[in-house]
This record gives sequence, structure tokens and C-alpha cells, in this order.
Amino acid sequence: MIKITLPDGAVREYEKGTTALDIAKSISEGLARKVLAASVNGQVWDATRPINEDATFKLLTWNDTDGKNTFWHSSAHLMAEAVESMYPGVKFWVGPPVENGFYYDMDLGDKKMSEEDLVVLEKKMNELAKKNSQYVRKEISKADAVQYFTEKGDEYKLDLLGNLQDGEITFYTQGEFTDLCRGPHIPNTGLIKAIKLMSIAGAYWKGDEKNKQLTRVYGVTFPSQKELDEHLAMLEEAKKRDHRKLGKELGIYTMDDDVGPGLILWMPNGTVIIEELEKLAKETELAGGYKRVVTPHIAKESMYLTSGHLPYYADSMFPPMEMDGEKYYLKAMNCPHHHKIFDAEPKSYRDMPYRIAEYGTCYRYEQSGELFGLMRVRCLHMNDAHIYCTKEQFAQEFKAVNDMYLKYFKIFGIDKYVMRLSLHDPEKLGQKYVNEPALWLETEDLVRKVLIETGVPFVEVKGEGAFYGPKIDVQIWSAIGREFTLATNQVDFAQSRSFNLSFTNQNNEREIPLIIHRAPLGTHERFIGFLLEHYAVKLPLWLAPVQVKVLPISDKFIDYAKSVSDKLKKADIRAEVDDRNEKIGKKIRDTELMKVPYMLVVGEKEMNENKVAVRRQGKGDLGVKSVDEFLVEAVEEIKERKAE
Repeated sequence: MIKITLPDGAVREYEKGTTALDIAKSISEGLARKVLAASVNGQVWDATRPINEDATFKLLTWNDTDGKNTFWHSSAHLMAEAVESMYPGVKFWVGPPVENGFYYDMDLGDKKMSEEDLVVLEKKMNELAKKNSQYVRKEISKADAVQYFTEKGDEYKLDLLGNLQDGEITFYTQGEFTDLCRGPHIPNTGLIKAIKLMSIAGAYWKGDEKNKQLTRVYGVTFPSQKELDEHLAMLEEAKKRDHRKLGKELGIYTMDDDVGPGLILWMPNGTVIIEELEKLAKETELAGGYKRVVTPHIAKESMYLTSGHLPYYADSMFPPMEMDGEKYYLKAMNCPHHHKIFDAEPKSYRDMPYRIAEYGTCYRYEQSGELFGLMRVRCLHMNDAHIYCTKEQFAQEFKAVNDMYLKYFKIFGIDKYVMRLSLHDPEKLGQKYVNEPALWLETEDLVRKVLIETGVPFVEVKGEGAFYGPKIDVQIWSAIGREFTLATNQVDFAQSRSFNLSFTNQNNEREIPLIIHRAPLGTHERFIGFLLEHYAVKLPLWLAPVQVKVLPISDKFIDYAKSVSDKLKKADIRAEVDDRNEKIGKKIRDTELMKVPYMLVVGEKEMNENKVAVRRQGKGDLGVKSVDEFLVEAVEEIKERKAE
């Protein structure tokens, strides 16, 4: 018998060789029908794979990220089977799950695939799915695997096999299709109920433009047609909210070839949003005991060697500049500069915790193919701060940072979020991670305890920590359900040692501080991109570039309109007058399209009574009010940073 430890801590005994599906059936037949895979001792396994030793165990369904990824990876294999039946002799490279579905890269030889072919391919996939073919895992020797793909003349799989050894090679078969794959896969194709092939693209083999260009087909599948329909509707809505489209239409930002890819030019409207976000951050950080600093955009190579960023992070940094016999790098992160500020003056326990903040400008060399609007850029402005604290202060400081996140979530109407606790991979110590195994475990446990005590939703992910310590990636969802990585909250036990940072404790002894890296609002670029999509550019009043547009019915009332606008401006309300020689209906429509929160329509009656006819974006006519009455209400709405 083997002992299976369930997520709630309960231990059950099963016969050796039992499977996740067997365990699911022992709990509930209904549950078994939903099982896609299982987590066995922290690894994702096929639900049909025998378990032969004691294990910690969790069933994975569509609601689990790993379950969904298994479903989409299995769908890629189903698509490959359909492609192989339609294009004999096709060769496949890789077919991974991605954020919203899957793709498979393939070499069709001298054949071509068109968008029209996707409809036929989709039909074939549905036909194959209904056969309920099992995904069968088979361990195979390297010699047999090489022979199999040599006979098929498949240079792509032979290339993959070159990096594998006996004991780590498996084949998966479903229906008439067999592929080299480490898995895992869902139990059978019948679980795939709804299929949509989205697009065709070209992709160079291994991402190298010197290699052959393969055909890449993207698709998405769901366990029900209803879920697919909802997903496609969300994609249509997402197109309307695309921050690249809205950012251009509303004069938020622009890019120019002469400036360079991934380098954002913020226009006046975008700059207003930046300044309002900075104002919010500065107010919040002042209340939280932070002091503000400013650091240069470049630094000598020696500092990044000390920090460890050059060995670990060099590929993401711009090439160095040579000056006076020294190498200088554009700043890719603010932390080394902040460590130097901490070390500039002696510190005692009375100075701890020491919190410093900066909206720092950083430069990262993102690959050209990875650049994407505001989401992936080469110049970014980061809501950065570093907290230097004692081990005893850590829990309270880390909790305070989490509370800051929750405050921001409330302000911006972010209802769905999760903290991803990213841990180290013990097998990559000294390569990807600082080689301090005991400190890794101790620090990860400190973070885990704070998350549990504060009750915030979190998941753990192995192998995604920063090189100097565990981190939290803050995942948020927009109003239409799109997931974004907002920011990180990192714990650093290594750089205090690297930079020889210390403070004098109460016993007059030298002590090394823990460091918390935090950026609750992430970068201007990514966060504003999120906000444009989240609000569909109907920004709350306090954030809107133009808060009020005064619309005179005719030229006779322009002077009155300007007097209203001037009064609003004196109260720090961003107001403009539409003095164009246009009918009032067109002025209203144009102002609606520019997503200005308030329109104040003025004519003879309003002028004579010192009033304005108030209209609200998306809500229409709110009635006639005195200028002072509207002013008081608007100022209050801005001050409170109300969502609407």
C-alpha cells in the first residue's frame, strides 16, 4: 500500500500502481469526470499514470492553471493528428500551451496552409475528439527514439533528442498520432468539446531567423461550447479595449522609428496620467514612512558585478559604453543605486526600517519580437522602493507592502488578483540562483507565513524566484477578465552581503539587513496599458487627462464658457472650452468619443443664472446646477479618487 497526502492534510492508503483517476473516483464520480491531470510530489502527471510510492497529491481540473495547460497541450497534439491526416509527411517542432490556448510549429514541406484551411482542420479535430482516444504514455530508450524519427526523416525531433538521455524520453500516442513529448496529457480526447483555430503565422525554427521558417497554427479549446463562446466574446471586447489602439486615438502616447522601438513618447494626455499616478504613489509612500531619492540612469560595470546582475541578467541589459577606460551600463534596475544610498551613511537599529522610494527610469533590452505596445518596452518608469529591515521587522514590513497593494486594488476597482510566490529551484543553485540553500528555505518560509497570516490569495511556483531571493508576482485581472502581471514584491537576502551593508544593533554589533524590493504600481508603461483596457478609457475623474469640457451652444456664449473654465482651473480641475463653430450635438458626440468625464453645456439661460447643464460620460444629462455646486462635487470626487 502507498500513502497519498491530500491538499487538506488527510492521508489515504491505496494499492501501489493506483492512478489519479482511481483516487478521484474513490472520492466522487462527478469529480473524476472533471479531472485533467494531477500534481504528484509537486510535479504535474497524467491522471492515468500509475503512482508507485507515497506522495503529496492534488487533483487538477480546468480551474487549475496546470490543469488548463495540460488540456491545451493535449489539444495541440489533437491538432497535430488532424494536420498529419490532411498533410501526409508533415514534420512537427514544438506545440506548447500559451496564455490563451496553444500553438504547434510545423514544416509542411512544399505545401501551404491558408486561413480557409483552418475551417477544414477544425472540423477534422472535432471528428477526432469524438473518438475518445486515450493519451497513452510510453517510456522509450534514446536509441529506439532516434531510430523511430530517423526512419521518419524528422530532423526536428532528432534535434530535440540530442539534448535528452535514457530515462527522460517518453512518447505519447492518441489515435493515429505519436509524438516525442514529456507530457503530461489529459485522459482522452473526448474531454475536448469546443475547438477554435485562431490564426496562422510564420515562425523561424528555434526562433532564429537564419533557420527555416515553419508554419505556426494557433488555437484554443474548452470543455464546453458555452465557455468557448464567452472566450470569443471577451476577445472581441478586448479588441475594442486594446491599449495600442486607444492610446493612439486619445493622444496618450506615440512611438517613432527615429527614436527607436520600445521607447515611448508620452504625449500631454499621457503625461497627465503619469503625474496623477506619481502623486498617488508619493502621498501613499509619505504616509508609509518612505523617503524619496533620485539616482542616475547609468553606472559603472563594477557596481553591476557586485550586485550580480551582470552574470545573471546581462542578456536583458543594453551593451556597455566605454568612457575614460571604464565600462558604463544603462540602468536596468534601481536596487544597486539604492543600496549605495543606504551605505552612504552609518546606520543603527534606530534607523531601521529604512525605506527609500523613487520613480526610477530603467532600460531593458527586450528582444524586438517581444516588444508589445506599453506592455513590453525598452525604457520603463518604475514605482520602485527598497526597505532595509531587521529579521524581526520583516513580517510587519512585508505585510505593510501587501496592504499597500490592497489599497491600490480598491482605488482602481481591481476585484480579482492573486499573489504568485515564486521560489528557487534547488537544482539550479549557483547557476540561476545565489548558492545559499539554507537562506533560500528560511526566507521563503518567512514570506509564506506572512501571506498565510494576512489571508491574501496566493499560489506557489517553483523555479521563478529572483536570483537573490523569493519574489511575489502580483497577478491582476481587468474588468473583462484579462490577466496582467502588475508588479513584483521581492525579498533579498544576498545583496546586503554583496554590498557589505550593515547597521549597528542594540548590542553595538554589526548586523546585516534584509531587503524588500517592491513596486506596487509596477511601471507607468504597463500600468497605464492595463488601465486603458480595464476602464476602456473611461478613466475616473481624478485620472482623466481632460476632466471637464465646457460646451457653448453658440459663439455668443464663448466668453461665459471661458469664465466657467477659468473658475474650474483655479480649483485645479483640468478644463477646456470647445469653441469650435459646430452644432452642440456634434460637440457632445466628439466629447463622448474622447471619454471626457464631464460636459458642461452653456447657453443663454445658464449664462443669465450663472449655471451649467451637466452631462456625464456614459450617463447623459444630470440636470442644471450652479457653477459652485458642480465645483464642490467635482473637487470632492477628485479628492476621494472615486471610481466614478
